[in-house]
Amino acid sequence: QVRLVESGGGSVQAGGSLRLSCGASHTTTRRTWFRQAPGKDREGLASIYGSTIQYTDSVKGRFTISRDNGSNTVYLQMDTLKPEDTGMYYCAAGLQYGANWYSPDQYNYWGQGTQVTVSS
Repeated sequence: QVRLVESGGGSVQAGGSLRLSCGASHTTTRRTWFRQAPGKDREGLASIYGSTIQYTDSVKGRFTISRDNGSNTVYLQMDTLKPEDTGMYYCAAGLQYGANWYSPDQYNYWGQGTQVTVSS
């Protein structure tokens, strides 16, 4: 069982920045950030697997995922935030073999989430 803990959410104005952190109780090969806006499905934003990094189109050029292997922490640096970035942000691990990284149903472990609110 992998325990994931997110932190770093908050309220910012449009154009601002936040950095989210995802700590884990065990080493994970892949870790992915998801966002769930009110009334919408959970959306895969960014994933890191070794040296491979993947982003969904809506955050490319604005968000950066990185990891610190020493502390077993994955970060999501979010710049140029927009009101549509508002939502609960979750960290996930344990992607089932062969599944798409952006499919939330294919992950076994989730954190409790951290809220991000971007005002215009």
